[in-house]
Amino acid sequence: MLKEIRACAVCAAALKAGPRPVVQFSSTSRLLVIGQAPGARVHASGVPWQDDSGNRLREWMGIDERDFYDPAKVALMPMGFCYPGTGASGDLPPRPECAPLWHERVLGALKDVRLTLLVGSHAQAKYLEKRGKKATLTEAVRDFKAYGPSFFPLPHPSWRSGIWMRRNPWFEADVLPVLRPIVRKALLDRRLK
Repeated sequence: MLKEIRACAVCAAALKAGPRPVVQFSSTSRLLVIGQAPGARVHASGVPWQDDSGNRLREWMGIDERDFYDPAKVALMPMGFCYPGTGASGDLPPRPECAPLWHERVLGALKDVRLTLLVGSHAQAKYLEKRGKKATLTEAVRDFKAYGPSFFPLPHPSWRSGIWMRRNPWFEADVLPVLRPIVRKALLDRRLK
């Protein structure tokens, strides 16, 4: 399936930079990170989260690159697998074709996911609304315990998250100290109860 995904060109006509699906998973992945879409640097490298946002996300999670880039441990699946390009105020939203086309198939291949991090509003809109919850990003992150033990909502770790974190100091004080041990447990221990 990875080979098929990486060859996908369904939305090629809409991608100025061309298609380059960026995803990581294996049937043994224990932690799933569902993000937004690759940025320009990730598009260039082909390595998911290999940018400042990825550095910040790994810091939030309390894990190193070795564990993060081990598909036996961590699956990385964005809402849109290709870089969507830029708009007036930053990167465009993920292409709408990817999630309906690929997510269920990828999720079906993941046999041992213990925790799913929903990074940013696009992932939260899709996966938290399925559970009957509708909230703003800030509300979802503040109320993270309501989505456990399987989901953990997070803001997107772009440079803009620094502004969001200054407005919401409870994130660093209350959320990150809970996130890190849950991530460790998902990676190391048996399935979360």
